[in-house]
Amino acid sequence: MKDTLILAIESSCDETAASVVKNGRTILSNVISSQIALHTLYGGVVPEIASRKHIEKINQVIEQALTEAGVTLDDLDAIGVTYGPGLVGALLVGVAEAKAIAYAKKLPLVGVHHIEGHVSANYIEHPDLEPPFLCLIVSGGHTHLVIVKDYGEFEILGRTHDDAAGEAFDKVARAIGLGYPGGPKVDKLSKEGNPNAIEFPRAKIEGCPYDFSFSGVKSAVLNYLNHAQMTGEEINRADIAASFQNAVVDVLVEHTMAAAKDFGMKKIAIAGGVASNGTLRDAMETACRKYGYSFFRPSPIFCTDNAAMIGVAAYYEYMKGTRSGWDLNAVPNLKLGER
Repeated sequence: MKDTLILAIESSCDETAASVVKNGRTILSNVISSQIALHTLYGGVVPEIASRKHIEKINQVIEQALTEAGVTLDDLDAIGVTYGPGLVGALLVGVAEAKAIAYAKKLPLVGVHHIEGHVSANYIEHPDLEPPFLCLIVSGGHTHLVIVKDYGEFEILGRTHDDAAGEAFDKVARAIGLGYPGGPKVDKLSKEGNPNAIEFPRAKIEGCPYDFSFSGVKSAVLNYLNHAQMTGEEINRADIAASFQNAVVDVLVEHTMAAAKDFGMKKIAIAGGVASNGTLRDAMETACRKYGYSFFRPSPIFCTDNAAMIGVAAYYEYMKGTRSGWDLNAVPNLKLGER
C-alpha cells in the first residue's frame, strides 16, 4: 500500500505549528513556533498579537516541517488544519494557509477539531492504542470526560460547568504572583509545598457524577489569600500551589476512575495541555495500576498545542472520506462532536 502523507497546520492559540504525518501514526516532522515569551509581557494571550505573529511565522514553519520530513508539497496526499475551537483571528491564519496550499496543489482539505486532535495525540507513541477507550481531556479552555467510541467519534460523559481546569490554574497562578503561563509554574512551585497543608474544596455536582466545577476551588484560594492579607498572616505560596493542585487532581482522577468502573472501560488516556502536569500524570498512573487499567499519555510535547496531533486526527478523517470545502471557516466556539 502507498504511504499516506498529510501536512497538518495548527494555529488555534499562541503556537504556530506544522507537521508531516505518515499513515496516521508516524511523525516525520513536528515544528512549533511558540509565542509564550511575547504574551508573558501581558500576563496572558493577546488575540490580535497572536494573529499577527501567526502571519509572520506560518510560511517558514511549514517550509521547515517539509524540509525536516524530506518531502515537498508534491508528495502530499492531503492538508489537515485546525478550524476550531480557538481564537478566531488565529484560526483564520491557519485555515487560509491550508486552503491556499490545497487549492494550488489540487489536494484534499480536511478540517480538524482541535480537541479531537488532542485526543489523537495518544496514538502517536502508542501504536497498540485503538478505540474504544476512556479519555480525560484537560486544557486551558476544556475539561471533558469522554468515551472514544471510534476514530473521531465521542460520547461525552462529563464536562465542566464553569472554569476549565487549565483556566483555574492560570487564575490561581496570577493570584499568587506566578504570572503566565500558570499551569507549568503552579506544577513547579507545588513540588516545594505540602499538598495537604490547606483543605481546599472538591466539588461534586448532584445528578452529574462525571461533571466538573473548578470555580469553587479557585474562589477558595482567592478567599484564603484575601483573609491572610486582611489579618496580616504570612502565606506559603508553595503550600497554596500544592494544596490547590492536589484538590484539582483529586477530582479529575476520582471522576475518571468512577466512569471507567461504571462503563467497564479498561483503557484510560489523558489529553490536552494540563495532561503534561506531572502530579496529574503520576496520580492517574497510580490509580490505573491500583484498579488494573491500562494507562496511556502523550509525551508533554504532544500534550501542548502541536500540529502532529492534528495530522493524526486528519489522517483518520481523510481515510473515512471526510473532505472540507473551500467554504471551510474558523469556528471559535466549536463544540466537541460538532462538525
